[in-house]
This record gives sequence, structure tokens and C-alpha cells, in this order.
Amino acid sequence: MKIVFATANRNKLREIQDLIGPRAELSTPADHGITEEIPEDRPTLEGNALQKARYIYERTGLDCFADDTGLEVEALGGEPGVYSARYAAVNGAGEGHSSEANTALLLERLAGVENRRARFRTVIALILSGREYLFEGVVDGEITTERSGAEGFGYDPVFRPEGYAETFAEMPLALKNRISHRGRATAKLIDFLAAL
Repeated sequence: MKIVFATANRNKLREIQDLIGPRAELSTPADHGITEEIPEDRPTLEGNALQKARYIYERTGLDCFADDTGLEVEALGGEPGVYSARYAAVNGAGEGHSSEANTALLLERLAGVENRRARFRTVIALILSGREYLFEGVVDGEITTERSGAEGFGYDPVFRPEGYAETFAEMPLALKNRISHRGRATAKLIDFLAAL
């Protein structure tokens, strides 16, 4: 099975391909001549994932999926949420999709805050033979007071999942994939594809 994964993020592609394994061969929009930034301006993760998948499907006619992930911090009323990838930029504290600036702003806003509960949520939108499906994965945890670890990407150095002593960035990829929000959403996607 061949599926287009609507991302330009090579880290995400590697994570998802590792999870899916030989069940499907993933390609990216760039592999099909789509090099522009795919719009994601909806107010929800579900809306953004669907918007990105539809964008690829309308241009290629190929089976595809897209995901959107948000870090939702309780003490910040669910921020950064849908703006997780561009948190600093939308708050005038950085440009583009800077993980460094996003993490710095998050830690700054949580300085002195005791409640550090947070959750990562991923929504995957799949378009298969023109039909749309949604899969969600959630992992609860907390935001650490400082960065720790060199693996992963994004907020991984400051997110410690519930029941673990290390951040996502301190974990081997195989462990992170097994317990992460993206891993859980992808597992639902894989189960769905396997049942076809």
C-alpha cells in the first residue's frame, strides 16, 4: 500500500514510517511536486489534520493522511494547543516554526507555576478512496522546569509522560513511539489499515 503523508517534517516521517513498518510505503508531498506550505489555519487539531489531508488529496487524488499535534497545558488554559508548532511566532516571541523559541516561551510562561500538568494530543486524518477517517492519540504528563535530553524534537525535552522519570527527549525512539500521542494515534491508523 502506498500513502502520502502530508508533512515536510522528516522527523515525523521517520517516526511514522518506523511505526507503520512494511505495511505501507510512505511518500511526502514533495515527492509528488507539492513544495508549498500546506495550509493549517483551522481552530482545532481535527480541522487542521483534515485541511492538510484534503489539500493533498485534491492535488494528487492519492490516498493520504495528515496529522496535527497540540501540546495542551492545563495552567495555560490549553495553550499552546493548535498553535504548538508556531507558539512563539503567534505571540511575537520568534519566527516561523522554531522549536527553541516555542519551548523558551512555554518555560517562561510556566515560571513559578506549580501546576505543570499537560497532555500531548495527535489527530490523524486519513483519506482512503475518497472517504475520510479520524484517529486520536493522547498522552498525559507534565512540563519540566528545564530541558533534558537530546532525542526527539519540538517540546520533547520538556515533556515528561505520566508514569516515567524521563522526558520524551531522554527516551529511545522505540519507547517514545510505543507510548506517545503520535504512537497511539498511529496504532489506531495501523489497526484500521490492517482490517481492510
